[in-house]
Amino acid sequence: MFSPCLFLSTVICSFRGSVTQGLALEVGETVQILEKCEGKTEVFFFLCVSHQGVFPASYIHLKKAIVTNRGPHETVVPLEDPIVTEVTSTLQEWASLWKQLYVVRNLFYKVRHVMVELIDLRRQLLSGHLTQDQSRDVKRHITVRLDWGNEHLGLDLVPRKEFEMVDEDQISVSDLYKMPLTHKREDSPSTCGLNLCLNQLLFSLCFGSSEKFMVRLNKNGGPKNPEKVDRLCALFTDLSNKDMKRDLYIVSQVIRTGRMLLNDSKKGPPHIQYRRPYGCAVLAMSDVLQTISELKEEKDFVLKVYTCNNENEWYQIHENIIRKSSTKYTAPSTNYGLIISLQLLRGDMEQVRRENPLIFSRGVAITRKLGFPDVIMPGDIRNDLYLTLERGEFERGGKSVQKNIEVTVYVLYADGEILKDCISLGSGEPNIPEHRSFVLYHNNSPRWSEVIKLPIPIDRFRGSHLRFEFRHCSTKDKGEKKLFGFAFTPLMREDGTTLSDESHELYVYKCDENTTFSNHALYLGLPCCKEDFNSCPSIPSSLIFQRSTKETFWISTQLSSTKLTQNVDLLALLKWKAHPDRVMDILGRLRHVSGEEIVKFLQDILDTLFSILDDNTDKYGPLVFQSLVFIINLLRDSKYYHFRPVMDTYIQKHFAGALAYKELIRCLKWYMDRSAEVVRQDHIQEAMRALEYLFKFIVQSRILYSRATCGMEEDQFRTSIQELFQSIRFVLSLDSRNSETLIFTQAALLNSFPAIFDELLQMFTVQEVAEFVRGTLGSMPSTVHIGQSMDVVKLQSIARTVDSRLFSFPESRRILLPVVLHHIHLHLRQQKELLICSGILSSIFSIIKTSSLDTSVQEEVEMMVESLLDVLLQTLLSIMSKSQSQEAVRGQRCPSHCLCLCPSAVSSWQGEYVSCLLSLLRQMTDIHFQHLMENFQSKEEVKEFLLKILCVFRNLMKLSIFPRDWNVMRLLTSNIILTTAQYLSPALHKNFTEAEFDFKVWNSYFSLAVLYINQPSLQLENLSPAKRKKILDKYGDMRVMMTYELFSMWQNLGENKIHFIPGMIGPFLGVTLVPQVEVRNIMIPIFHDMMDWEQRKNGNFKQVHTHTHTHTHTHTHTLTLCLSNNLELLHSKIEQETWRETGISFVTSVTRLMERLLDYRDCMKGDETENKKIGCTVNLLNFYKSEINKEEMYIRYIHKLCDMHLQAENYTEAAFTLLLYWELLHWDERPLKEFLHYPAQTEWHRKEGLCRKVIHYFNKGKCWEYGIPLCRELAFQYESLYDYQSLSWIRKMEAAYYDNIMEQQRLEPEFFRVGFYGRKFPFFLRNKEFVCRGHDYERLEAFQQRMLGEFPQAIAMQSNQSDQTNLQIYAVTPVPDSVGVLQMDRVPDRIKSFYRVNNVRRFRYDRPFHKGSKDRDNEFKSLWIERTTLILTHPLPGISRWFEVEKRELVEVSPLENAISVVENKNQELRTLISQYQHKQLHGNINLLSMTLNGVIDAAVNGGIARYQEAFFDKEYISSHPEDTEKITQLKDLMQEQVHVLGVGLAVHEKLVHPEMRPLHKKLIDQFQMMRSSLCHVSAGNNRPIRPIAVLTPVRNSSSSLSSQTSSEMGNVGNLLILADGMVVEHPEDFYRMQVSGSEPDFILSKGVAKKKKGFNE
Repeated sequence: MFSPCLFLSTVICSFRGSVTQGLALEVGETVQILEKCEGKTEVFFFLCVSHQGVFPASYIHLKKAIVTNRGPHETVVPLEDPIVTEVTSTLQEWASLWKQLYVVRNLFYKVRHVMVELIDLRRQLLSGHLTQDQSRDVKRHITVRLDWGNEHLGLDLVPRKEFEMVDEDQISVSDLYKMPLTHKREDSPSTCGLNLCLNQLLFSLCFGSSEKFMVRLNKNGGPKNPEKVDRLCALFTDLSNKDMKRDLYIVSQVIRTGRMLLNDSKKGPPHIQYRRPYGCAVLAMSDVLQTISELKEEKDFVLKVYTCNNENEWYQIHENIIRKSSTKYTAPSTNYGLIISLQLLRGDMEQVRRENPLIFSRGVAITRKLGFPDVIMPGDIRNDLYLTLERGEFERGGKSVQKNIEVTVYVLYADGEILKDCISLGSGEPNIPEHRSFVLYHNNSPRWSEVIKLPIPIDRFRGSHLRFEFRHCSTKDKGEKKLFGFAFTPLMREDGTTLSDESHELYVYKCDENTTFSNHALYLGLPCCKEDFNSCPSIPSSLIFQRSTKETFWISTQLSSTKLTQNVDLLALLKWKAHPDRVMDILGRLRHVSGEEIVKFLQDILDTLFSILDDNTDKYGPLVFQSLVFIINLLRDSKYYHFRPVMDTYIQKHFAGALAYKELIRCLKWYMDRSAEVVRQDHIQEAMRALEYLFKFIVQSRILYSRATCGMEEDQFRTSIQELFQSIRFVLSLDSRNSETLIFTQAALLNSFPAIFDELLQMFTVQEVAEFVRGTLGSMPSTVHIGQSMDVVKLQSIARTVDSRLFSFPESRRILLPVVLHHIHLHLRQQKELLICSGILSSIFSIIKTSSLDTSVQEEVEMMVESLLDVLLQTLLSIMSKSQSQEAVRGQRCPSHCLCLCPSAVSSWQGEYVSCLLSLLRQMTDIHFQHLMENFQSKEEVKEFLLKILCVFRNLMKLSIFPRDWNVMRLLTSNIILTTAQYLSPALHKNFTEAEFDFKVWNSYFSLAVLYINQPSLQLENLSPAKRKKILDKYGDMRVMMTYELFSMWQNLGENKIHFIPGMIGPFLGVTLVPQVEVRNIMIPIFHDMMDWEQRKNGNFKQVHTHTHTHTHTHTHTLTLCLSNNLELLHSKIEQETWRETGISFVTSVTRLMERLLDYRDCMKGDETENKKIGCTVNLLNFYKSEINKEEMYIRYIHKLCDMHLQAENYTEAAFTLLLYWELLHWDERPLKEFLHYPAQTEWHRKEGLCRKVIHYFNKGKCWEYGIPLCRELAFQYESLYDYQSLSWIRKMEAAYYDNIMEQQRLEPEFFRVGFYGRKFPFFLRNKEFVCRGHDYERLEAFQQRMLGEFPQAIAMQSNQSDQTNLQIYAVTPVPDSVGVLQMDRVPDRIKSFYRVNNVRRFRYDRPFHKGSKDRDNEFKSLWIERTTLILTHPLPGISRWFEVEKRELVEVSPLENAISVVENKNQELRTLISQYQHKQLHGNINLLSMTLNGVIDAAVNGGIARYQEAFFDKEYISSHPEDTEKITQLKDLMQEQVHVLGVGLAVHEKLVHPEMRPLHKKLIDQFQMMRSSLCHVSAGNNRPIRPIAVLTPVRNSSSSLSSQTSSEMGNVGNLLILADGMVVEHPEDFYRMQVSGSEPDFILSKGVAKKKKGFNE
């Protein structure tokens, strides 16, 4: 049975859905439960988007959820922490993107690490076991990682507040704009802590400005106390940012405890222990601060311990090390050193404890700063006296050597008791009752500079004193320590002040070892120092202790106490009743007391001041007021700012001056009234700065008085406050332009004024306080009547007023808003203080948005629209204009000394004011827009307003106001613009149609609509499905909404539509290309409408046709395959028109263009190969030339194609491409405009420059034959202009080209036929065949691999299936058109070689087959050839390396014709190869020649020619084929010719062959003889004479000696005479005739590149 329920659940295990009605699930998917089935097997029935089905209950985890917006578009939100939900959705979005990062390995692993961290942090949040602080820290870590990942993955910026995503509907646009700024801004901590862990050998560590951290180690370097293993850790606190920026050092002093001298066992007995200086180590924090700041864990550092060369310098050894005075210390000879670990911790102590609990669990020693930190916190109770044993001067005392002096320090109470645990040598060790200084060896003037802390209880401080005992430490056997003197000093003077913070010179009194100090009164009556001596009237001479006049002891003290003072004036104030006659003087001297002393005794001082005021108000009132002002202003100092809560607590709980308000009001009013008269106004300004706390005292005093008297004198109080405000208004209304002091007074008053609102609200109603404030703000002169300096102060005061609690009340806003808006309006109109004004407006909009449910808000919005909307638009236009101008000049060079801050400032203002405008428009309703339009006095004002707001909106679309990743802000902006446009459309239609039509306004509206629809942030197709759904649920598709608005407004135009043809054709086409079906369906009727209206007016639609082609190319980046649907819709509409024929032709042309542009876009946007890009560009180029005749686009693509060829080093193709533009130009003087990279010049000069460039490219491509006609053309022009210098240059170039043709080596390229079959190829390749000109040295296998690499989706063709992507490739042979040149005997072969493979349009390939039955004995008898000839659209080479096959011809070649062709080709190959080797050096590499000769001769002997003889010279064949008689004769001639060529080849081979290869040569000669013999009967039967064949060298014609004629290896070769110079003749008399006649030989074998081809038997 099913029961309805509502759950949201997450899939925890994948389910295939293999059961009936089962639903397949993937881990992580979210499903919504609709019904639950109870039964044996628990199954859920659920809905997930459009899918539903059943699945096991165990595959999901249930979550409670809430449903909003119930219905088809309902939203289900799980009831869990929002940040957990965000982490879940974000990780799902990252997962798909993360896999794509595998190529970027570094980022791949970083993102994976962050994702794992997020999963762990999410688990911690879900556990529910975290405290509030821990939960906050986890959320902070999560948001940092989420923002990092979104930034690096190119995702949207997420606005947050308190770590949670913000709903943009709940806050103002201004607040939303500020969120990323505040979110990214990191607050710099005010204090730092330095955590130090000691691993080895650290004895003492201190800062120059901190207490010491002390560690006692044993001789092995371990802790003396075993319990402190791994607990030698200190935290140096109270370090401000200022401290961290100074030269800070960690100084470690090592004090040795043991014998007097380290290496002398005789000096003193072993049981006597002395503290002796050993070494010092220093670490500069500036060197390591950057390192430890970046790390979150401890970092180890090694410190070298240096020893002092002279113990007299010990007190400053650390300074010498820092100064690197290496002569005063010695570096360790071995690896002595300390290893310390440092970690920087930021924050106050409470925060550090919370974030680093492990450190404090190790028993860290808190090491404080000497003195108070920069910021003194209330409740920080200290009473520490820091004592420094500086130095001493002692007598030798009749000894031959100087003393070894040790100082013992005691703290004694008034009764002579030694205070225990009142001496601290450093943190980390317990306090001790006495301290013994270290000993300097043989030194009567020791300098210790040893600091100890005396934490004396406050109740024991008065009456306590310090006693210093001096002993000489003997190094004799007994090792005695003999007392020889002492010094003392009390800690507090008789007047109650403590020992001053300075150096004190103490008297040393003589004594001996037997002296006892049991009666301390015996010496306390003596003077301890010079000042004490002067205050003693007489000192009896018969005292027990006599002063040693030549001995002195120096100490210095520093008191850090919150309870004791060293200030006499402060004590006098606190005890004023003891000296009532000195009260006036005491109050006057309060200003000389330091701030630290005042804040320590703040409550006592305030109580004293008000008691003095109560004692005699008239007499002491002004002085008490001044003292109170001084203390209040003291708390404004950042050092004491934290004591303001102490002051607040005092006022609320301890203040008892019920009558004080009367005197405070009187004094305050008296000060203000005198501000116009007094020249020096320092005291008045101080009173103005203290206004906040003065009012706190006034209000609290009145409350106390009212309680005591049941509200008596209420009217008098109100009257006095009103009079006080009149004085305030009086001060602000004064003209201060000529008085700088008055300006400061007014500024101080304005700065303090907003702080009194909360106090006044305790005594007055909201309306009354608002009236006070309005009157005060209204008394300020306008911005035109005051100076620039007061503008800022006035606006800051207004800003603080808006931010105050008073402004949050609707009843007060109704009173204050007009005056606030008035001042902002004045400033915006004059473009002054824009940044402050924007801040005020942002605050106002934030408050209004928060209170948007109140009815009063609508009135406030109405006021803001009337006052600010127009001036806001004007301000934004001005700012945007500056921004655009700065963008335009940003690339220009700026002076190196000029620091320009304007761009960032303008950008900041721009964003602020955009957010303010959007906030206002968002708050406006249809009523506000209606009132706005009604308030305009004329249509000219309406037009001006519409143009302004539409211009601002267009700029918002164009300028980058918001970052690309700030999609939330962009979408909200789009939504507000759409809503505003919907409100403004009726006004546009109402005021500017028909007779009152205004093109400018309508054009501005249409331009905005086009920009709006095309903006990237609205292209939902580019977003992930989840993000697309989220946007559609919240806003819908705003492109569709705006398109409907556009269509509606277009329909309202009526006959005025013609004004927008052709201007809006391009923009509307851009809208049509948006990949959204509904948008296209809406826009096609508009496009049809434009064609119809132009047809009506002009009888054609040429403008639509022309602009469509132009803008189709312009919008290539938005073209998609769905354009065919657009054109089909347009085609269906055109079918119904009378002009359908021209319309359909137009649609067909656009369709063909779009196909080509699609191919071009796809090739250009990806990492496609150059060949594919070139082919696509050629296709588009030909279309522009042949079909639509767009010359400008044609020329642009010519240059694009040329650049591609140059990049691919296809210089010949680049020349042919550029030649297309050259052919369009004429040798005229017509001026041409600047175009592409060409300057403004005459047509003649442009054509000349192009000609030179084309010639240059032909030269680089080694196609000099194509460059020579251009040289002649250019020469003709130069000659006609008598430009002989240029003529000489071009003629020389032409001559050089001829030389290059004859001398430089050129390779003959191979040609390949390529067929592209399948639907996945681009349009310009699909199901077509091409012939491609291969690269140098490229053979069929290499070409095939290259093509498969360029088309990786293709496979080598196996079957002709259209669904597959197949490539069919094979080699083809060029069929040259220049047959005349090739048949001329006198033309060198290198020239013929060019014409054989260039300017070729026909290519062929052969397929052998057998007709009839195959002859098993001789297959040549039945071997036919199917010869296919391919005719291209253009000859090769040309503007591309490949051209499409235009036509194909098929013929069959008989076996005899095939034999003729084979032999003829082989002869030509042999000639070329022999010519190449003719002038080689002796014994060079002739492997190719050897193999070729061997292949031909061996094939002729073993088959080859013999087979042809069998097949075609047989009498039976001759008689049965009488029509082949001539062909048989031709074959015989070719065979004889081959014999002669082979003879020449053997002569060349004989000349070049290496001695080791002579056996091969002999074998070739023997086989050649056999070959000749086999052809003898052919020669006998042939009546045609055999022509002699000679090989002539181009360099020399003389014969060399017959080096090989007598060679025994050659033997008799029959009738052949082989000469050494390479000439072969059949009979000696033939050779004689050749010498006599002197005629040229029948064959010339020129130097060329040999190519290895297949032999006869192949």
